Amino acid sequence: MESDGQPYISHIELDEATILKRNADIEQERRVAIFDLIEDNVFKPVRAWESGHKGPYRLRMSVADGRLSMELAQADGAPLETIVLALGRFQRSIRDYFAICDSYYQAVRRVSAEEIETIDMARRAIHNDAARLLIERLEGKVETDFPTARRLFTLVCVLHIRG
Repeated sequence: MESDGQPYISHIELDEATILKRNADIEQERRVAIFDLIEDNVFKPVRAWESGHKGPYRLRMSVADGRLSMELAQADGAPLETIVLALGRFQRSIRDYFAICDSYYQAVRRVSAEEIETIDMARRAIHNDAARLLIERLEGKVETDFPTARRLFTLVCVLHIRG
């Protein structure tokens, strides 16, 4: 990704130890979200930026004890900071997103294009609401755009998969 002066994520990693199982559909969502993030994102960690660290940034995400941990590092791997967000306000969005995705994956294999489109519209609405919530929760910590927040929410969901 060329930065065009914008701060961005150049590398993203998920804490694989917190992910207990993934089916092929979820694995594809993860791959696409990471690929799309690396190709095009806006990510400006406020404290790091104000301290002179203008990016690009490496991001490692994990979930533990109901909290999202976003470990930020410089491009060379030197640690910058860890941003922690309580995920309580996301629980319903995560649960709803999993449910609608499951319906969507099943529908793709069995129903008409119109029914799939209806389910996909509902899925996008849940995803959009969660992205707006993520932007709100990151306020004062990280400045980002809507597409980046959507992709980050997808990865938060992937980190919530349990056996």
